[in-house]
Amino acid sequence: MFIGHFAVGLAAKRVAPKTSLGLLIAAPLLADLLWPVFLLLGWEHVGINPDGPPFLRLDFLDYPYSHSLLMDGVWAALFAGGYYAVTRYRAGALMIACGVVSHWVLDVITHVPDMPLTPGEGATKVGLGLWHSVPGTMAVEIAMFAIGSYLYLTATRGRDAVGRYAVGVMIAVLFLLYVFTANAAPPPNVRALGIGGLVFGALFPLWAWWGDRHREAAAAPGTGGGARPPG
Repeated sequence: MFIGHFAVGLAAKRVAPKTSLGLLIAAPLLADLLWPVFLLLGWEHVGINPDGPPFLRLDFLDYPYSHSLLMDGVWAALFAGGYYAVTRYRAGALMIACGVVSHWVLDVITHVPDMPLTPGEGATKVGLGLWHSVPGTMAVEIAMFAIGSYLYLTATRGRDAVGRYAVGVMIAVLFLLYVFTANAAPPPNVRALGIGGLVFGALFPLWAWWGDRHREAAAAPGTGGGARPPG
């Protein structure tokens, strides 16, 4: 799952209009933001199979701290709890918590059985294996991404040129990257994979934060105005 995770963050803006899109996207991406760090530290492990079928060219050997259901619950509590302690904005904290846990749920749908319930040797691993079907995977993710993008873009409006174009360009770039990488070869080694994950993992939440700061809540029909959410 790739752009499907972004779809969750984009759609969440409808429910939590005062929360930055950067944070709402970082929440469902959190497991994948932590994973390259833990990979480079040697705490989690992946195999690279360049001759494998699309979506199955990485063999996720173990990632108990970033991708287990139990730890995703812990990360959700820490992220959402910290956000609520600072802002006292309940809707935003709820969407952040749901976003973090949604990563595990969506990955279970797409992954082969490599998603652990808990850390530790012998942990039960699950996965429904949608990745075996390239058309099926792309259909689900593109549909989710289209719906999430629509919900965000109709819930907000640009206040200036940056607001009118920045998030739209980000959405287009994400879509093109998804289509391109569906059949692309994986990175040559684990270090390159980890560094690439860190760079791209940081880029898009920051991009979303920047573009969203230049947007405001769209006016409800007949009201003629929109409230600017805090950035």
